[in-house]
Amino acid sequence: MRPVLYLATQNKHKVEELTALLKHHFDIRDVSSLSLSEEIPETGKTLAENSLQKARYIAEKFQVTCLADDSGLEVEALGGAPGVFSARYAGEPKNDQKNLHLLLGNLAGITNRRARFVTVLTYYSTGTYTSFEGEIQGSIVEVPRGTQGFGYDPIFQPENETRTFAEMSLAEKNLIAHRARALEKFIKYLDETQKCADE
Repeated sequence: MRPVLYLATQNKHKVEELTALLKHHFDIRDVSSLSLSEEIPETGKTLAENSLQKARYIAEKFQVTCLADDSGLEVEALGGAPGVFSARYAGEPKNDQKNLHLLLGNLAGITNRRARFVTVLTYYSTGTYTSFEGEIQGSIVEVPRGTQGFGYDPIFQPENETRTFAEMSLAEKNLIAHRARALEKFIKYLDETQKCADE
């Protein structure tokens, strides 16, 4: 019987990606199955702070084992922006299209399009936590392409790829993306922890 793991996110797209990658290891639940009436707080100044804050909030409030994710797009020519503010780059409420429009506007006329996606995952269980980071380098295209994915996927083209994330299927994206790379480290940690417990 697989252990239950709650995902500390209210983003249905993140739930879909994380579930696809972890369903063989856990019985995945999202916070919609909990009596959560408020937004999960994320007031940290870094991705790592936000990831831990979200994981701790759900784990301690509901006494469950939890995994939280905080991800950001860092654009070299914009000094690493939008970074930790990626989801709210164009302000509240969160709006993917406004974020894309603002980012492309801020890069107008700039030839350096280098960027990277970063994810920090935090696993919180019985009062202790462990974090895992994943990243992927790439560049920002000038015109959005593709209809898959979410967020900045239509304008992010990974290194050594001719397609944006939004032109890939979820399975294709999960082979290379930042979230998948962080999850690889998490799964390796789980396997090693289980091996130690069995010895």
